[in-house]
Amino acid sequence: MATTTVTAQQPQFDALVTEHGPAVLSYVRTLVNDHYLAEDLTQETLIRAWRHREQLFAGDGSIRGWLLTVARHLAIDRLRSAANRRESLTAPDRPAEPAEPDHADAIVATAEVTTLLRRLSTDHRTVLLHTTMAGRTTAETATILGVPVGTIKSRQHYALTVLRKAWCAAGR
Repeated sequence: MATTTVTAQQPQFDALVTEHGPAVLSYVRTLVNDHYLAEDLTQETLIRAWRHREQLFAGDGSIRGWLLTVARHLAIDRLRSAANRRESLTAPDRPAEPAEPDHADAIVATAEVTTLLRRLSTDHRTVLLHTTMAGRTTAETATILGVPVGTIKSRQHYALTVLRKAWCAAGR
């Protein structure tokens, strides 16, 4: 019997996460000013929502209000706890070292750029590969491709414009 209730509420809970999760994450991020901590606290908020799903889905009051209140209390508790323990990610006598870029981010960026480059015409893509990737000047590229310098500049301009628009359209 309990399995049926949980299974029946799963789509309702999925909708709750989809509808309210981003707002809770955004709110918590403003409170703690740390994206990863905000993700942890949002996840804990949603776990608590799952544990109290009967009351939450009973229709009494605002679901988002309940979620934001729980998230705020969790954030305050976490910040007070860290302050009391004087937690720090680095030794107090040593400045923080810059974080190394994540290899996964580089792979995703490369895949995205490759996809965007495929949208360009062969002429535009070739000019960008020579000027941007190989670091050649427009004059060198013009000599290699056997076209006027003005044509290289024009192709480069239009190729970068197309890439910029596609990048922005993708939410970057």
